[in-house]
Amino acid sequence: MTTVGLIDAGGANLGSVRYALERLGVAVRMVRGPSDLDAASRVILPGVGAAAEGMRRLHAQGLVQPLRELQRPLMGICLGMQLLFERSEEGGVDGLGLLPGVVRRLHPAVGVRVPHMGWNKLLALRESPLLDGVPAGSSAYFVHSYAAPVTSDTVAACHHGGLFTAVVQRGRLCGAQFHPERSAGPGARILRNFIETDFS
Repeated sequence: MTTVGLIDAGGANLGSVRYALERLGVAVRMVRGPSDLDAASRVILPGVGAAAEGMRRLHAQGLVQPLRELQRPLMGICLGMQLLFERSEEGGVDGLGLLPGVVRRLHPAVGVRVPHMGWNKLLALRESPLLDGVPAGSSAYFVHSYAAPVTSDTVAACHHGGLFTAVVQRGRLCGAQFHPERSAGPGARILRNFIETDFS
């Protein structure tokens, strides 16, 4: 059985991510320090809230350098995905620096509310095992005010006042800006794909 290390980054979505993984038949190990990573074959970094607080918590747990050096598949969810990038405008904080790019605030406009909350379509930009079995035009559930730019690592984008990265993958590094644990069938499929894909 695959064991997923679920990092306790203090986010309100921690319990729902755990339940979603357990529904997929995955053993979940809570990660609150570097030694907790040892038994995990995959690692998920969830998160809700501010980037500065998320990074502060990772530093306090001694997880920043171990995550930077991690050689196993790693997936960030929501704020967790944003923390994979070099920097966030939110608080002007440095992220883990595993993916290039700066996370920036979404810009409100007529008909465009920030935070971006609710269901929105995923626009596939390139092939990735993360999207295997996910029907074209599927929607996912978003709650966020900041987003990562579209880069060559972007697997799927979303449009809310402009395009931003919704799904990212660079080798074993993966991320979802939306909440897969709240995104019905497509979200569950993306989680399963992360768990079952051989990223070597």
